[in-house]
This record gives sequence, structure tokens and C-alpha cells, in this order.
Amino acid sequence: MTFDDRVMISTPEGVSLELVLAGLGSRFIAAVVDAAIQTALVIAIALASSAWSSNGFVQAAVLVVVFLVLFAYDVVFEVANAGRTPGKMATGLRVLRRDGRPVDFLTSAVRNILRLVDFLPVLYVVGSVMIVVTRQHQRLGDVAAGTIVVRERRAVVPAAALPPQAALPDQSFATWDVSAVSIDELVTVRRFLERRYSLTPAARNQLAWDLSTRLRGKVAGPHDRWPPEAFLEGLVAAKTARGV
Repeated sequence: MTFDDRVMISTPEGVSLELVLAGLGSRFIAAVVDAAIQTALVIAIALASSAWSSNGFVQAAVLVVVFLVLFAYDVVFEVANAGRTPGKMATGLRVLRRDGRPVDFLTSAVRNILRLVDFLPVLYVVGSVMIVVTRQHQRLGDVAAGTIVVRERRAVVPAAALPPQAALPDQSFATWDVSAVSIDELVTVRRFLERRYSLTPAARNQLAWDLSTRLRGKVAGPHDRWPPEAFLEGLVAAKTARGV
């Protein structure tokens, strides 16, 4: 693995994340899977509408649906499924913005509209060359939209350590000594807790782990068995109870 296959992202929480960039091979396989699904959908639509092939309204509706399957497929999945089409899920890939945030509708639309240019002159030649020669393995659509395609990061800590919404195990945080935690550190934790639901699961997991590891040594109390995100919530609760 070369250095160029990785990218470091500094989050607003002051934590750096290292993401592994997807290469041409894995992206090609993902594209093949998605193309097969799209082809199957188009064939199914054509077969379902064949009985009404002489009806002009039905023909127009079929053309609209086929257009959506071909051009809205990627946008819908990337926005609704955290940057992952079925092909990307199968190959462990995800589309992110360059700052590590999930893609939104506009970002996904831009990168996928320019897919038409990446396809030129045939068989994705422009897109393939761009992925190979650009430092962050971006095709033209990625460059214009400010996106990257990364390999899914396997969480370093067990998934059970990060529940969808961390619940405080008990009320022992009221006895913690949190005086060593600075105001700046508290602001960082609060900012993470506010933004956690907009992060990808891997980024959220890693940030919670990094922040809790950094701060546990500054907090005296029975918190060692608290999961990372619950510990951060307990820390904030303890500071808030003291009027901070």
C-alpha cells in the first residue's frame, strides 16, 4: 500500500482520520454490479410494459422510469444509503465528501451528472484515466463535486461499544472528578455529540473511541467500563451539573 492510497482528514473535533482510498479495480467491480442491477431493472420494466406497447402514454411512462433507473439510481442510493450503492456495498466502498462528511443530494447529483463525461470516449476511459492519475483516485465527477471513494473502515472497537444512541449506564457520573478537563476539550466533546448523527458509522465510532481514550485519564471516577460514547455523554453531564 502506498502513501497515495490513503488520505488524512482533520475533523472539526480536532481528530485526524486516516481513510483508505478505493482503487480502479474495486470501483470497476462495484460499477459492474450496479450496471447488472440496472440492466435487470430495465429488462423487467420492458417485459412488464410489453403488453401495452401500443399505448403512447405507457411508452412515455416507461421511458421516464428507464431514465430514472439509469440516471437517478446512483444519486438515490448515495444520498439515502450513506454513500453506498448496492455495488459499493458489495465491494465495501463508500462515497464521502473530501472533509469526511456524507454526500448530500447536490454533491451526489454533480458527481453523477459528470459520469457522462467520464464515460467518454467509450467504456469509461476518461474516468479510468482520472482515477489512476489523480492523487486521491478521483474521476472527473469526484473532482467537480469534491468527493472521494473510500474503502469501508473496519471499526477498531467492537460495534457494541457504539450504540445508536448511547444510554448512560448509571448516574455515577455525578461523582466523577472532571476538573482536569478543559473548556476547550469540553467544547470539542459537545461538538462531536451534536454532529455524531451526520457522520458515517466508521468515523463516528473512531472519533468516540479517540476522544474517550484521550480524556479518560483526566476524569477520576468509576467510568472504566463505560462505552466510549456513553463516557463522553457522562463527561458532559458531569460538567453541566457543575454549571460548566
